[in-house]
Amino acid sequence: MAISAFIVPVPQAEPLVGDLRRRFDATAALGVPAHITVLVPFMDPRQITPEVLEQAQRALDRVAAFSFSLGAAARFPATAYVAPEPPGPFVRMTEALVKAFPDFQPYGGEHHEIVPHLTVADGNASEATEATAELQARLDASGAVRADCTSVVLIENSTGRWEELHVFHLARTAAIG
Repeated sequence: MAISAFIVPVPQAEPLVGDLRRRFDATAALGVPAHITVLVPFMDPRQITPEVLEQAQRALDRVAAFSFSLGAAARFPATAYVAPEPPGPFVRMTEALVKAFPDFQPYGGEHHEIVPHLTVADGNASEATEATAELQARLDASGAVRADCTSVVLIENSTGRWEELHVFHLARTAAIG
């Protein structure tokens, strides 16, 4: 079944993580750029109407555009990732979308805590260990990646590859309410 996902692409991270993602993260070969996931899974792309897009924009309007950095490698058991700092705005975007669309919980409700991350390796603990070591060495040598979050992208996989469906621009100041 086709799904969609809200992500924050981080093209500034591609020089740091691109080759590692191609080696250790199968989604890279399916068109998914280096990104921080805001909400996955989201609805079947065929169900996404202009009204759904408007509702998502209203939810995302609760978080203003912000700057962040990626400077620390981290791990889940079978995943290596870079953690954004600060994580709070990413968590607030996820919470706002879940409040607007309660049927779509992050990672299908599999995890109890929202941990924003840019996945570098996924699915194999030994590969995640290898990727974490390489990633941390690169970060130590180059320093943190700095980026701005000015938009959130809705991507979908109905063709078997992930493609951009819609871009939600973040305001300079968050909406109240």
